[in-house]
Amino acid sequence: MKVEPEATTLAALLAEAYACQLARLDAETLLTHTLGIARAILFAHPERSVAQADYRRVRAMFERRLAGEPLEYLIGRTAFHAIELDVEPGVLVPRDDTECLVDAVLARTPLRAAHVLDLGTGSGAIALALAHAQRDWRIIAVDRSKAACTLAARNAQRLGLAAGVSVREGNWYAPVAGSIFDVVVSNPPYVAVDDPELDATVRRFEPEDALIAGADGLDAIRAILRDVPLRPGGLLAIEHGHRQGEAVRMLYRAHELDEIETVSDLEGRPRATLGRRRGDG
Repeated sequence: MKVEPEATTLAALLAEAYACQLARLDAETLLTHTLGIARAILFAHPERSVAQADYRRVRAMFERRLAGEPLEYLIGRTAFHAIELDVEPGVLVPRDDTECLVDAVLARTPLRAAHVLDLGTGSGAIALALAHAQRDWRIIAVDRSKAACTLAARNAQRLGLAAGVSVREGNWYAPVAGSIFDVVVSNPPYVAVDDPELDATVRRFEPEDALIAGADGLDAIRAILRDVPLRPGGLLAIEHGHRQGEAVRMLYRAHELDEIETVSDLEGRPRATLGRRRGDG
């Protein structure tokens, strides 16, 4: 068992973290967050003393991160697109990969007052990023998880976007029965149940029902494509795994969507497929 020092310094705490193989940025982020200090203090005053109680708190955070708990859960916030979101355990952590989906929808929707549906909103990342970029859009964000809806609504309020984003609890299209949209967008579960590429710590800490979608990972996408409530010419945009592009395009074609294309994420991997409801709008 590690013997606690009677007193330590910022520099000594960082040295401990590095010795335990904690990533430098993670260590610095956890230390500044836990102690409530600016990052510049770490470098301007590395000799600054740390009380024993604070030492315990920081060490506990280091240990949780080393065990695989997402950094975003530990600090309770993450950056996404041009906004910053509160995040918490039980709701999927937004990924940078999803930003290409937001960019694709913005680039392909010239309407000033679009009516948009975000399915499986989670923390509200997609809906709120779109609302931040297009203040005149009317967006409904749906999730079957009560915890996710509560978090998304809280993010909307904190970001001053609640007037344009309505959060509703329910499964897929049930909360918007009878409505029709210019855009339907989703980052649904798309991981196969036995996918060997899914990191074990992701499976351990993040909600399985926001990740896993049947034997081939496409069950949620199939559900979205059934009776998608788009106006003629409306846009459907869905994120998927980087090996699923062709399969998703085939599903789009089977559901009579046109102008089908797959866009890549920042690492150049096929990440989202878009298509339009047939008709001249």
